[in-house]
Amino acid sequence: MRKEADFLGTVEIPEDALYGIHSVRAARNFPDTTLFHMEWYRATGMVKKACFQTYRNYAAAVQQKYPGINPPQPLIDEGIVDALYSAAAEVESGRYFDHFIVPAVQGGAGTSINMNVNEIIANRALLLTGHRPGEYRYIDPIEHANVFQSTNDVIPTSLKVALLGLLRQAETAVNDLRAATEDLEKASRDHMRIAYTQMQEAVPSSFGRLFSTYNDALSRDWWRISKCSERIKTINLGGSAVGTAITVPRYFVREAAKNLRQSTGLPVARAENLHDATCNLDSFVEIHGILKAHAVNLEKMVSDLRLLSSDLVKNREMEIPRQQVGSSVMPGKVNPVIPEFVISSAHQIYSNDQLVTSLCGLGCLDLNAYLPVIGHALIGSIRLLIACNNTLNINLLKGLQLHPATSMENLLKSPAIATALLPFIGYNKAARLAGEMKNRNINLLEANQLLRILDENKLLEIIQPHNLLAEGFTLNETMDENGKGQGA
Repeated sequence: MRKEADFLGTVEIPEDALYGIHSVRAARNFPDTTLFHMEWYRATGMVKKACFQTYRNYAAAVQQKYPGINPPQPLIDEGIVDALYSAAAEVESGRYFDHFIVPAVQGGAGTSINMNVNEIIANRALLLTGHRPGEYRYIDPIEHANVFQSTNDVIPTSLKVALLGLLRQAETAVNDLRAATEDLEKASRDHMRIAYTQMQEAVPSSFGRLFSTYNDALSRDWWRISKCSERIKTINLGGSAVGTAITVPRYFVREAAKNLRQSTGLPVARAENLHDATCNLDSFVEIHGILKAHAVNLEKMVSDLRLLSSDLVKNREMEIPRQQVGSSVMPGKVNPVIPEFVISSAHQIYSNDQLVTSLCGLGCLDLNAYLPVIGHALIGSIRLLIACNNTLNINLLKGLQLHPATSMENLLKSPAIATALLPFIGYNKAARLAGEMKNRNINLLEANQLLRILDENKLLEIIQPHNLLAEGFTLNETMDENGKGQGA
């Protein structure tokens, strides 16, 4: 064991641990087991790396402009900066995550996140320069790994970097799912079905129309998610504690965001008002609302598919893939696990939305102390949505089966088909046909043969899919060859 000290006292640390006293204190103070998101950890490494590159450039500029002069705050040795940069690059790649011991749920506005990463970077840099972890007289987690930085600009910036990367994945996943619904829309354009309102049979429609509603909703989702990056691309890196850039060289303020943009390829830019970017988190509320809207569309879609393919429908027109055994006691039972996963995820996202909204509103004066939990919820929601889109695409839509013959048989036997006859015979005669169908449990053609309301050939023409799916009608279509109404 090694001993580390701060102004509160000393703490024993495992000899080879890359974390230090600040991380151990945090882990003791926040006894939660919710794991911090790897994406945020890696993004913090990206931000630190950009800061060290900016420091390199700053030191070179100082030496060029003021040769032979050592500023009041001495420049860090170039070898130390190189080691810090290399260590940060390793954090960016996800290494040493097992030394990140701070849980996701915490207090302190993210100071514990920043210090845990600082300690990992400093101790790894010590190893790279031939020293042992904890020998901070050579490389210090605060003096060196945190140079010209603050928790309050590094951690919000790294959160946005993590979100920007995940949003790109989400865009792809949503668009892939949208394309799958578009394929189903095209393939089932003329596959008739009964449309339902309030879970009651209503009017003739088609599976193509149903899938078109999903396709259009997902198209809106994709467009909205693609715009989320615009809302969170401005960062407060260089703003220090509250966005006033106190303790930070003006060079660093101007260059840090630019270096981060170049190293990550992400469209980040320094906020014009660093204080605003530090104090206000309304952009997170905005983008999570967009994520929630997408979750709503996913829940609606899978709820429909689960119902249409359920055992409640005895003459099923649709079947979803059978993915896994559904019971340990009921032989042969298979459950709609993909829709259930998506619905469960959607409701987790709704809960996250309430959390993000309420905690963003609890920002006080110049800072929001609840950023860690806000960020955890945001990343969790995007990850869930990516997972939902991917499993829906791969494990449900690709194996979904439609039975068009069964669908047409069900439609012709449903009184809902009588609605299509209103322009030709009016409500009352259509109601007689519907009543006969119900009372005798027969289809439309059989009921018309008994009541002789419509010419049989005309009826066969009316119930052709292309006529049932036509948008509206013209007066000519309702007339017979003598210019009179049908069924008169």
